[in-house]
Amino acid sequence: MKHRIVVLGAGYAGSYVAGTLARRLSPADTEITVVNAESDFVQRLRLHQLAAGREIDAPPLADVFAGTGVRLRLARVTAVDPERQVIAVADADGGGELGYDTLVYALGSHGATHGVPGAAEHGFDVASRPSALRLRKRLNSLASQGESGRVVVVGDGLTGIETASEIAETRPGLSVALVARGELGAALCVGARRHLRQALDRLAVTVLEHTEVEAVEAARVLCADGTALASDATVWTAGFAVSRIAAAGGLEVTENGRIVVDRTMRSLSYPNVYAVGDSAFAVADNGRPLPMSCASAGYTGVQATAAIVGRLTGGQIPNTKLEYVGNHISLGRRDGILQMVDDEGQAKPTYVGGRTAARIKAVILKMSLWTTSHPTFGLPKRKHRLAAAPHASADKASRVAA
Repeated sequence: MKHRIVVLGAGYAGSYVAGTLARRLSPADTEITVVNAESDFVQRLRLHQLAAGREIDAPPLADVFAGTGVRLRLARVTAVDPERQVIAVADADGGGELGYDTLVYALGSHGATHGVPGAAEHGFDVASRPSALRLRKRLNSLASQGESGRVVVVGDGLTGIETASEIAETRPGLSVALVARGELGAALCVGARRHLRQALDRLAVTVLEHTEVEAVEAARVLCADGTALASDATVWTAGFAVSRIAAAGGLEVTENGRIVVDRTMRSLSYPNVYAVGDSAFAVADNGRPLPMSCASAGYTGVQATAAIVGRLTGGQIPNTKLEYVGNHISLGRRDGILQMVDDEGQAKPTYVGGRTAARIKAVILKMSLWTTSHPTFGLPKRKHRLAAAPHASADKASRVAA
């Protein structure tokens, strides 16, 4: 019987892991299945651009995995049962269960409202393709009315800054405000903060710092200091959260639901379960938790893949690099900031800005899309056979004996 590897999620991390495993493991011994709710690959790094009105590529996953040997199951994951080693899915045919021997959990994250009244009901977000398209429809509606619509972006993280900048540049007829809970760009060096403020001034984005939002209504945003901001479209970018599926299934998770893993991305509670990307609570080489980001998805994906191949084939399990080197912020199409950080996670005193930073970001986006669309390109053609006793069965037996 073949060893069943199931990958939950086909984002940056999940697609990479599935494709790499397909290239490195022999199909005579393994069966790899990817479960994803969307039929197309979603460039999450560019969803703010999609919402503002730009067209972005969305390669069909059927084409992405064509010829790789990876099976694609279009379905929504509803539950994980690590004791029985099955997942429950829902699809157009009603769904069912899917068994596994090795599970890779890569379901990513979604927007978090943190319980702010009205944020879920009246707010928009750019955390998924459907929600980004919903915001786009609203912005189109405001433009068609021929009036100066008011857009309020809540959240001063990278997503909030990029969203406010993109909407302001793409739709200059709209009035855009960015609400920051603290100091805008506090994690950047002095020069980068100055560059950020100049860019937002150029784009006519109104910035409200040290402002906490208490509630979101249909036509306004209510702040803790009593300020009421008129808003025709409120975009909520104040944080992200992960699905509660892992916690509900009994996996050891952090308070916010991320799966606790060891250095090889293996779950501490179920050794045949791996977590990558935003779903994993992984500690970087500097001793700090990796943030939710595309870069973290890449590093955790590489480590998980190396560990799975090593354990299944009886080979060595290397510790690949786990680091976070910096932040890249888009400020519209022709401007940006590249801010590197040190081993302590603090901003280095220099940065790259302007068109150079924008071009670097464009190259990164193109490379990310290309490598995801060609998941087995450039990998060794030699496919490894599995060892006589794959680790999943051995680990399960040891847990039962204990």
